[in-house]
Amino acid sequence: MAQSPLQQKIHTIIFGTETPAGKLFDMVLIYLILLSVLAMVLDSVSEIEARFGTWLHLLEWSFTLIFTVEYLVRIYCSPNPWRYMRSFYGVVDLLSILPTYLGIFMDGMSYLLMLRVLRVLRVFRILKLVRYLAEANTLLRAMFASRRKILVFFSAVLVLSVLFGSLMYVVEGPEHGFTSIPKSIYWTIVTITTVGYGDITPQTVIGQFIAAGAMLTGYSIIAVPTGILTAELASEMQRERNQRRCHSCGAGGHEGDAHFCRFCGAVLKAPAERD
Repeated sequence: MAQSPLQQKIHTIIFGTETPAGKLFDMVLIYLILLSVLAMVLDSVSEIEARFGTWLHLLEWSFTLIFTVEYLVRIYCSPNPWRYMRSFYGVVDLLSILPTYLGIFMDGMSYLLMLRVLRVLRVFRILKLVRYLAEANTLLRAMFASRRKILVFFSAVLVLSVLFGSLMYVVEGPEHGFTSIPKSIYWTIVTITTVGYGDITPQTVIGQFIAAGAMLTGYSIIAVPTGILTAELASEMQRERNQRRCHSCGAGGHEGDAHFCRFCGAVLKAPAERD
């Protein structure tokens, strides 16, 4: 469906970043997001909520109405509204306003826990900031590209946790706190990740040897996901450089914030607008 001139103009402002109006819109929205999250955090402090609860409530509804208008305008000016609504940013935009409206129907005492969950869900507004950070988008793409390798790594860690946990259950037993295999697996995960709560500790010599093996295993594998993600991130950054080419000489390899070609000195065109 063809867009009207008004829709195209609004789309350029809301989804674009290169026009002065688009930059101003983004900056205002970023500050509103930060202020709304700050209000939510302050509202969770009982002393502040007791004194300024009414004002915080008014602020919350003000922010919700503003973000609701923003969400509806994005749907209105989007070339493919349904695609936007199903996208990551579309879902985040909806989740950032939905809890406040659902809270209207949760007034009973039995719904206090649900109210607390809904209030905390407002933190999804902070995810709206991802839209304005190119580096964050690069990191998300790198994480998505490395998902299978990381899944294999976590599967291997899970297998090791089950093995170590089962051994500790047999060696230590309930008398030393290892009352079940799941609880022993919990101890193993805490040990491998080097957290070490200390709520359960092995008492026998054999158990301490097994614990030492789990600790050494944790130190050996803790850097694996970091290396996987770093490699994918480097590949993604190089891919972005190669995609940004000079329209004059055709050379690639330019940084995202470069304004001139590193080879011929021609002015580089701005990166493509966000979807």
